[in-house]
Amino acid sequence: MTLREIHTHELHIVHDLAFAIWPVTYGEILSKPQLDYMLESFYSIEALQSSLDKGHRYILIEDTKPLGFVGYEHQYQGAPVTRIHKIYVLPETQGKGVGKLLLEHVEALAREQHAGKLSLNVNRFNKALGFYHKMGFAITAEEDIAIGHGYLMEDYRMEKKLGDF
Repeated sequence: MTLREIHTHELHIVHDLAFAIWPVTYGEILSKPQLDYMLESFYSIEALQSSLDKGHRYILIEDTKPLGFVGYEHQYQGAPVTRIHKIYVLPETQGKGVGKLLLEHVEALAREQHAGKLSLNVNRFNKALGFYHKMGFAITAEEDIAIGHGYLMEDYRMEKKLGDF
């Protein structure tokens, strides 16, 4: 498996992966209208480009084909924090170490930037919650985030301490 940064001309890969992964990941948690709204809001090429313009970076993991991605940002809100905004792997690769490789890669990048912690949000009903606990993350807050059209993201904020920087 290889890990590499995705650039503007490859944002369609993240888009296509999200549209393949989200219906399986969130199909039992979100209504179809909310799922469609969130995919278009977060994973349109325009939305992905906007996130790149704001300093987010995307790493793709692939074997013979793309398997997943992580989107992250260093110095989140001006603090020594690396924020993981998005991390998804194809359902058939879950439990096979693909997500772990992505997280470990971002953690290494965060340590190079002297980040004191990793931060992410996860839906409170997402099965990935156990994965994040196993990877050393702890719940630090519960958040309900309005995203428009009357929809809420019902999340836990999770953090992993990396050191005293």
